[in-house]
Amino acid sequence: MSKKLFKHILNFIPRPILIRLSYLAKPVLAFVLRGKKYTDPIDGKSFKSFLPYGYGKQRPNVLSPSTLSLERHRLLWLYLKNETDFFTSNKKVLHFAPEQAFYKRFRQLKNLDYTTTDLLSPLADVKADICDLPFEDNTYDVILCNHVLEHIPDDTRAMQELYRVLKPNGMAILQIPQDLNRETTFEDNTITDKKERAEIFGQYDHVRIYGRDYFDKLRSIGFKVEEVDYTAKLSSEKIDKYRLAKGEIIPVCYK
Repeated sequence: MSKKLFKHILNFIPRPILIRLSYLAKPVLAFVLRGKKYTDPIDGKSFKSFLPYGYGKQRPNVLSPSTLSLERHRLLWLYLKNETDFFTSNKKVLHFAPEQAFYKRFRQLKNLDYTTTDLLSPLADVKADICDLPFEDNTYDVILCNHVLEHIPDDTRAMQELYRVLKPNGMAILQIPQDLNRETTFEDNTITDKKERAEIFGQYDHVRIYGRDYFDKLRSIGFKVEEVDYTAKLSSEKIDKYRLAKGEIIPVCYK
């Protein structure tokens, strides 16, 4: 599939429709790209290459043909599997904007009481605004909210709601696209051109690009935050084999 066609699909097909279409495309892509060089740890399947992905500037060899996972999904899977009891202990889980790579797998886990939520996703059990959640205080053992907050104008309110519904000692993983070379988060609502916004913020519908101060903002809400570089535990060969982003930080937050 050409980069030009991929960009057209990503920019002009609404995400709910894209999710449905992807179910038809996955088997074909997995067959065409089958091989042994790279492996998706989520399903264990291997390929001669992954697909390109990205709004605006595309990253080569990052989209798994079988699960449609990206670097962040595979990194999170490995972290949850190898460093937590997510797959073995009974937990009440709230998952925002559920990623297709995870949705069915988490739903099938007998140890999870698993609820998904979003305003637009067809995979959401509960249609809800992250800034005004319809859940009781101290409800969830685990919250997964990945690459959501950069879309939310009032991210402070969203963080407060996440903190409110998380149980004491519960864990929230709040991944975001982040520029670790930037000390402070940048926003500018006067930039309205979609192409310019994609160049500056990484995607036309992002409202900010987070800097390293993101972790301190989470702490100001009340979270205890661990800045986990899980790739530091992996060999360079595994980082390449799984197509991970070396040095990506997983914000693991506790209440």
